[in-house]
Amino acid sequence: MAQRFETWIGNRYVRSRSSNSFVSLISAISMLGIAIAVMVLIVVLSVVNGFERELKDRLLAMTAHASIEGVEGALGDWQRIQEVAALNQRVTASAPYVSGQALMVSGEQLSGVELRGIDPDQEDSVSGVADVMMEGELGSLETGEFNVVLGVELAEELDVAPGDKVTVTLAEGLVTPAGVVPRTKRFTVSGIYRVGMYEFDRRLAFINLGDAQKLYRKRNDVSGVRLAVTEIFQAHAIVREVALEHGALVLVTDWTRRHVNFFRSIQITKSILFVILLLVVGVAAFNIVSTLVMVVKDKQSDIAILRTVGARPSSILRIFVTQGSVIGIVGTVVGVVLGVTLATNLENVVSFFEAIFGIKFLAADVYFISDLPSEVRAGDVARIALIALALALVSTLYPAWVAARTAPAEALRYD
Repeated sequence: MAQRFETWIGNRYVRSRSSNSFVSLISAISMLGIAIAVMVLIVVLSVVNGFERELKDRLLAMTAHASIEGVEGALGDWQRIQEVAALNQRVTASAPYVSGQALMVSGEQLSGVELRGIDPDQEDSVSGVADVMMEGELGSLETGEFNVVLGVELAEELDVAPGDKVTVTLAEGLVTPAGVVPRTKRFTVSGIYRVGMYEFDRRLAFINLGDAQKLYRKRNDVSGVRLAVTEIFQAHAIVREVALEHGALVLVTDWTRRHVNFFRSIQITKSILFVILLLVVGVAAFNIVSTLVMVVKDKQSDIAILRTVGARPSSILRIFVTQGSVIGIVGTVVGVVLGVTLATNLENVVSFFEAIFGIKFLAADVYFISDLPSEVRAGDVARIALIALALALVSTLYPAWVAARTAPAEALRYD
């Protein structure tokens, strides 16, 4: 009964209109402040999550989940590695590749590139290159045709289109009586892709695996084998399993290690933003302190009457803890609802304001990710809500303790 009595009074104080309108205003502002702070924190973290997801999707469109490479740049028994990988239930596909550096020339334009020799039929199972083709098809890379697929930025730099010729020059030279002559080969541009990341669109070109073996004089060797796995965040452990089962000395790597700087910078950014915005939630939560201090001052006579009719100091403490907790709970719930709703519909909201004001928040000619992606994660929402509730609860303790120490005689002296 005591708990119901204290909870009833605390809830009544929240709903009642104070004789001092300023106290009611501060109470409403405290609740609104928590709601806005929680909403902003959820939206910002959802946007960071969205950028992380977008970056991961674009990376995996061009990068295999894991790869096994030869120690000296050449892998002879790559068919055996593919056989071992096929026996692993967590590996879905594998594909060989040849990788090397070259200089690509078209007319007076030239650019350094990374040439990657692939088997189009097998490559489609370990990466999404075929899905980002703008012009032409990846299947045009047939053995002996010496076709090449370029990134859109590289094609613009060289000023070429499908059907044009480019000259590939290797650092390795041919020794002739006249001296060392660079090795060159003419290729026909058969396709253009766009993944939306400068690192790939500007530097990476694809040719046929057999053509690459001839170009780099690897005979039947390859640079490595790329793997697609069932659990992308366990790629490192899975590729190690395949390498150990194979038994030979090889180098293993995975997509997270190849692009560790991208994801590390995102995690650092997310952590910094979380701490900064958590301070905003803390400020909003601690507004409850000032609110309850004024409420305690305003309710001095009520506290004194309650004490004279037998209420214990612990009961007074619970009354004001209840009031502050209700403010924190309502503010947090409203903030979570608004935050999740806004984050879920963020792209539509941004498009609406762009249409009204005639501006573009992320210009496509400047940013590769020109929209504002958002991904709401239940774990982030739960963590934000729990922290906001904890801060609100802590904020109620001091004012409630002051109220519990109120002496009835002193409080009623001037009433």
